[in-house]
Parts: sequence; C-alpha cells; structure tokens
Amino acid sequence: MENKGEDRRVLVIGAGIAGIEASLLLANSGAKVYLVEKNCYFGGNVIKFEQVFPNMECATCMIAPKQQELLQNENIELLTLSQVEAVEGSIGDFTVKVKKRARYVDMQNCIGCNACLEPCPVEVDNEFEEGLTKRKAIYIPCAGALPNVPAIDTQNCLRFNGKDCQACQEACMFEAIDYAQEDEKLELNVGGILVATGFKPLDLSKITQYGYKKFDNVYSDIEVERICASNGPTQGQIVLRNGKAPESVAIIHCVGREEKGYCSSVCCMSSAKLARFIKDKLPEVKISQFYSDLSIPGRAYQRFYREVRESGVDFIRATVTEVSESGERLRVNYKTEDGKENTLSVSMIILSPGLEPAVDSLELAEMLGIPQGDGGFFSEKEPDLDSVDTIREGIFVAGCAQGPKDIPDTVAQAEAAVGRLLSLSR
Repeated sequence: MENKGEDRRVLVIGAGIAGIEASLLLANSGAKVYLVEKNCYFGGNVIKFEQVFPNMECATCMIAPKQQELLQNENIELLTLSQVEAVEGSIGDFTVKVKKRARYVDMQNCIGCNACLEPCPVEVDNEFEEGLTKRKAIYIPCAGALPNVPAIDTQNCLRFNGKDCQACQEACMFEAIDYAQEDEKLELNVGGILVATGFKPLDLSKITQYGYKKFDNVYSDIEVERICASNGPTQGQIVLRNGKAPESVAIIHCVGREEKGYCSSVCCMSSAKLARFIKDKLPEVKISQFYSDLSIPGRAYQRFYREVRESGVDFIRATVTEVSESGERLRVNYKTEDGKENTLSVSMIILSPGLEPAVDSLELAEMLGIPQGDGGFFSEKEPDLDSVDTIREGIFVAGCAQGPKDIPDTVAQAEAAVGRLLSLSR
C-alpha cells in the first residue's frame, strides 16, 4: 500500500476503542478508511462505562470527542449495521464484500428529536442496558449514543411482521422514516485490513453456582456498569431491583476462569473500580472482594488498588463455592486458603466474568484466513514479540480482538497496527 494519499485504503473491522483510534490515525495520515461496525451505534464496550480506571476519568469525556472527530473526518466512511461477508485477494489488493443492513431511518433527514420512539407500541428488553430496561422497536440504545439516529429492529417491528402499523412514520415531521430502504451489498478494495472486533463478557447463564438470573440481587459487572452510568437505567443511582440501596456488596472475581482456562487480566482492576465508585456514592456500604489471584500490573494500578483497600474494601483470597438466598439477603459460602469454610451475608453480589472474543469471531477468522489462539482470540504471527501482524500479510489485529487488555494497551496496540499499515507497499 503506497503512500499516495487518497490511493491508500484500509478496512477497519470494529468501531470500539482500537478501531476508532486506528481509524483517526490512518485518516489523519491521508488514508481512506472504511470502518465497519455491526451495531447501529459505535464506541464499543467502553461507552457503557461511567468511569475508567485507574484515574476514575469520565469515560464519555474520553471517547465522545474522538467519536465526533471521527464522524467529521472526510477520510473515514463509517458503516454501521454492517458486517464483512467475504475477503479475497492479497496484501495491497484485497476485495472485501460487506453487507450493510437498512436502518429504515434517513440519516440526512433525521434531526435526532426522538419523536418517533414514544408512539411505537412495541417494548422489548434493551440489550444495550443488559435487559435492565425496555426499548421500542424503533430505538436508540441509550442517551448519547452515536450516530444519534434511531434504527428499526425488524424482528420486533409490527410493520415488518405483517401488521398495519406506521406509528413512527406518522410521528416524524421530517419524513425521515423510510420503510422502503433495503440492505446494501458493498464491494471495497483495500490494501490492508485491521481486525479490532473487541470482546464480550463470558455468558454467566452457563455458570450456575452463583445464582445469576436466579436471585434478583445477583448482577454481572456490566449490569452494574450501566447502573452506575449517568445515562443508564437508574441515572447513576446505585439501587437494587426493589429500589433500595445496597447495605453490603460482595464482588466475586475470576468467574469462568476455571472453565475458560485463562486469566482475563483486566477483571481485577475493573472490580476494584466498581468498588471505588460504589464507595464514593455510598460511603457506608460494606464491600468484600473474593479473589483467587490478583492481576494488578504497574505502579499506577498498584496505587489505585491500595487506595481502594484503604477506603475500607476487604479483599478475601478464597474460593466461592455457592451462593444462596435467605429472605432479602444473599449468602456467600466460601473456602479460604487454609481450608476453612465461612459464610458472608450481603444484600448485593456482583460477578466479574472473564472476557471472550466477540460474537462471530470464528466465522471472521475463517473468512480472513487467520488462526485463533487461546480462548478463541485472534493470533498474531509472533505472539512472543507482541506483534500485531497475523500470518496473512496485510491483515493485522489490535485491542481485545487479540486478547483481554486495558484501554492504554489497546490504544498502544492500535498505534502499532497503524504503523504497520502505513508501512505497507504494493
């Protein structure tokens, strides 16, 4: 891929932190970037967070300016609701087929007023909010999501299921609702490809001993991230499903580690961050963290960990054997290192699961012709050298698509991948 300004074309798959950072760097270097994102919004998992560790920075304040910069960059073509379906060719001359699903809302006419949402008669679980709230069949996942343009969920829309309904169209004064839109088939020619598809949390429904989805007050860490978020289902108020604030909280680390066979590395810091946030909001709450090992690399993270401990959070090295319910309380049964069995009664449990590759990673790996390593994450050509190269020339990997990592490491890897992409020559 030559350094010829507009002749340089790159495909970036996934519009989370790694994909956004790489796209901006590439575009600002003169490359044309096609940024493919399967969701109707972009920003990845980090836009679900209120704050990020170790400095408890506002996550939105960190990523929103980059999102706006990306939307205004003429060298970046953001393709939401899109997925790669085929990749052919070789370094410098890849042909990529992309399916772009219809939004059924005209992005030029829509002003983001959301007048079309309220009259929709359909309500379903909002997957962005981890099912803690409902959404309509025409929806924006959360306040502040970008692009600020609704999409129609055809699986649940009455009109797309044979019923006579046009409530959203009738409510729109700007003629932005367009039922006649169709899916598009795009064919892109690019010189290089960056895989930045991120991660998903382990499916907790497969692990039964902690009472997830069985007991009301057992939550996943992502659910609690949304509860803590000012644009989340409780506007940042930390309350249980009964509306009461928790008096005591147990955070269980390493959920799924034994089943998956690897440490996800960032879960310890994520759990400490949640404890810090909850303590700041509810100073009197009693928080206990159960862990098997702690992964806290670097001085900044060590300092953050000490601050959390000094705030009164207990760290207990033990194996949680079972969670049970007693009235409105939850009982955590655990065994310490010396073999002693104990029980702790709490009002809320937060489970911190391991991270897995994003959905459809297997299909994408086969399509790209690159292998997967431990846990199904995409493998680099030289794993021992922290390389971003894959075994297929011209295709690179960055961020959590390659393995669990924090935001600074994700950004650093995206920067390294950009350096490799810009160095390619036809």
